[in-house]
Amino acid sequence: MTTLTTTPTSAGAIDQDLLAKVAESDLDPSLRLALNAVTRSGIDESALDRTKVVGTPAVVSNRLDNWTVTAQKRSGRCWLFSSLNLLRATTRKNLGVKDFEFSQNYAMFWDKFERANFFLNDIIATASEPLDSRLIQFLLREIEGDGGQWDMAVSVYQKHGVIPKQAMPETQPSSNTHRMDTQLQTLLRRRALDLRDLATSGASAEDLSAAREGVLSDVWRILVISLGNPPSSFEFEWQDDEGVFHTDGTLTPNEFYDRHVGIDLSGYVCLVDDPRTEHPKGRALTVEHLGNVVGGREIRYINAPMQVMKKLAADSIVAGEPVWFGADVSQQSDRDSGLLVGDLHDYSGLFGVDLSTTKEERVVSGESAMNHAMLFTGVDIAEGQPRRWRVENSWGEEPGDKGFFTMDDDWFSNYVFEVVVKVDSLPEDLKAAVTEEPMALPAWDPMGTLA
Repeated sequence: MTTLTTTPTSAGAIDQDLLAKVAESDLDPSLRLALNAVTRSGIDESALDRTKVVGTPAVVSNRLDNWTVTAQKRSGRCWLFSSLNLLRATTRKNLGVKDFEFSQNYAMFWDKFERANFFLNDIIATASEPLDSRLIQFLLREIEGDGGQWDMAVSVYQKHGVIPKQAMPETQPSSNTHRMDTQLQTLLRRRALDLRDLATSGASAEDLSAAREGVLSDVWRILVISLGNPPSSFEFEWQDDEGVFHTDGTLTPNEFYDRHVGIDLSGYVCLVDDPRTEHPKGRALTVEHLGNVVGGREIRYINAPMQVMKKLAADSIVAGEPVWFGADVSQQSDRDSGLLVGDLHDYSGLFGVDLSTTKEERVVSGESAMNHAMLFTGVDIAEGQPRRWRVENSWGEEPGDKGFFTMDDDWFSNYVFEVVVKVDSLPEDLKAAVTEEPMALPAWDPMGTLA
């Protein structure tokens, strides 16, 4: 018969004395009230501060949007949707129509294909790194996700142009990307091991290139089956809102961009609020191994003061141009009402526990980072200062004000990380960062997280 022995309690273990001590809070009447509310209505609903909801109207003094929102559905393409939404603000005017959409499917196709090539080149270049190193494990874990950021979007549009939605409409996998992504990830991880073996065994550059191109043929096949073939040219005809018919004949995607968008994307730069004290404001930052197009646009952030980011964003909206931005929407937000409001949920009050943190504490502890990209389409200015922001999301028309959200200025300060502005709008003390050698952050740095 086997006898179980009891191991003596070690220091730091939970014992009966500790259990009795922590359970003393069970006698607190406020705990009972909170328990009743949370178990019936959930944490977010119970913590929702009604004064914040009532005190955040959707109206703003400067509003650009009179169009309908887009819907990324079950995909992580917010960075593509929001950047294309910025471009379509100009295209709508050029075409004389209120509502127009680019093909987000087309943009994603080229991002996926280019990103696979970027990854394979990276794997070859880092073949001497141990397989279990932090870098290689990071690269293998993060491949072929849907997320991205501003410079990556620019790389796609500058190389491949854009097309109207009807020229390459949505498919089931484009609107629900999980299974397509997992197949691409399986392929690329398996082939990455083969490429590493080839590289470390002394294969020539020609042999490595041929092996990489063979993998890309398989990637192309998966993408075409899932998303369709990206057109190299298409016929474009439309009717404007006055009922006038127009035809452009046959255009390539780059010709369509030049004719109907025409925005010089090289004239924009991404400002970031990196709150860590070791990263001074005014410095240019980049993230190692981040990108999607080999030979594409450099990943460059300018670490800017929050007040500068707000001013430049507000100035752009007042001048008539929406603003792309990236933020952490997992914090203090309510999807149904379309609210992004500082302290919208009083979690500390609900639990009777101090849960307050600073933005820097959230970043360095892994609590917060950019995870969603949207478009500012309005700002409410009082006494020369912004106090509310109108946001075009890409979650369809159901949440908020027919898909538009309202953000208060406190939420902007705490949870917005990136804002894209024109280079020529920068104050003098930030202009040097446009061309200076950027400070390189490691691949896993929180500033490298993707929307």
